[in-house]
Amino acid sequence: MKKTITATALMSLFATNAIATEETQELREVIAEQQKVLESLEKRLVETEVRLEATADQIDASASASPFANTTIGGYGELHYNNYEDKDASVDFHRFVLFFGHEFDSKTRFFSEFELEHSIAGEGKSGEVELEQAYVEYDYSENITTKTGLFLIPVGLINETHEPPAFYGVERNGVEKNIIPATWWEAGVAANFKVAPGLSIDAAVTSGLNVGDDYKIRGGRQKVAKASAENLAYTGRVKYTAIPGLELAATVQYQTDVTQSAAGVDEAAATLIEAHLVYNVENFSIRALYATWDIDGDEAAALGRDEQTGWYLEPSYKLNEEFGVFARYAEYNNEAGDSSSDAVESTSVGINYYLHENVVLKADYEDLGGSKDSKGFNLGFGYQF
Repeated sequence: MKKTITATALMSLFATNAIATEETQELREVIAEQQKVLESLEKRLVETEVRLEATADQIDASASASPFANTTIGGYGELHYNNYEDKDASVDFHRFVLFFGHEFDSKTRFFSEFELEHSIAGEGKSGEVELEQAYVEYDYSENITTKTGLFLIPVGLINETHEPPAFYGVERNGVEKNIIPATWWEAGVAANFKVAPGLSIDAAVTSGLNVGDDYKIRGGRQKVAKASAENLAYTGRVKYTAIPGLELAATVQYQTDVTQSAAGVDEAAATLIEAHLVYNVENFSIRALYATWDIDGDEAAALGRDEQTGWYLEPSYKLNEEFGVFARYAEYNNEAGDSSSDAVESTSVGINYYLHENVVLKADYEDLGGSKDSKGFNLGFGYQF
């Protein structure tokens, strides 16, 4: 009996081992088959990756070959509604501007600004078509960059940065408009020197103003349109931004004769001095600016325009990402050399509502006093891209 049981057990064990051996062989065959599939998939993935890299290289090569690969387009615009008690209300698409830029290489860049003012231009129309910037910028080193062509004079707060979302108020403030006078561009050469972290110096030699025989600064802009260049202008600016939130800057410009050697008038050398401060603390900001002209010559003195000066103070507060409020007090006088002349006094309050950081709705109220007695409100819409 025991022998029978033992024999039976041995037969069962041999049978089990035989089955296990057969199953192991089948498993090995399955694994080997799966290994072949995996190797085939890996080969296909490698081939696909190679094809994708080749396609990407072709796309990059095509993009590099495109004449517009390093060309950028931007712009800004602003629509104004003005309602003052001493004049009829008006609505005006004041500015439509397109930027075109191109990077030739890592050191050489082109910038331009093409502008249509007041919606329509032509004979008998109120608008103008203007080329406000067209210059090549070149990096001689990490600390020296030059401009050659037609560019904005490095002075004031809004002359170089005047896109609508960048400032408060529908209209540009009267001091920078009438004294500096923004927007002001000339043709020539300029250089920017980064002399230390947060400290830079700008220097420029350019065409200058031509005030004729009335010595009105804003009317003296020649806009580089067959401009008289008998007398050039020399501009220097120092800017300090090393402290976060703080900007301090001062500009001096000297022109040997702002009449451009016109016949029948005295030579009138002119010096502009401008200084400003911007300080941002969290959501609070304050701007302050002072500008003054000193013009030689008996004719300028007789008109009281040998001195033309202005200043303003503007605190503002950003309530949140969408709303910002401001107040501004300003004085300016283009006949400050005449002791009997009163400055224009302007008190403004208003709000900016940002639909997007680059799209803004504006509203402000302005009370004018001194030599100009009026009051009214402005509504505006502006954008940049």
